[in-house]
Amino acid sequence: MLDNLALACLSCNRRKGPNIASIDPDTGTLAALYNPRTQAWHEHFRWVGARIEPLTPEARVTVRVLQLNNVRRLSEREALRAAGLGL
Repeated sequence: MLDNLALACLSCNRRKGPNIASIDPDTGTLAALYNPRTQAWHEHFRWVGARIEPLTPEARVTVRVLQLNNVRRLSEREALRAAGLGL
């Protein structure tokens, strides 16, 4: 049963809700959200400074739905990096 748990911050958990897919803003097609259990992060995203850059349709919809690059998150990541605690 523990292998079915996923750790997520409250913001991500609320934004994801029941969503499993969304419309890819680049192609206009339906794309599933990124699934960390079955997909490799580095194949879908890369770091550009504090930004998470999406590389695939799954990544683009995930970044958009979860608002992974909103101003608050970027600010938090920059502060963590400055303190030597971030990526």
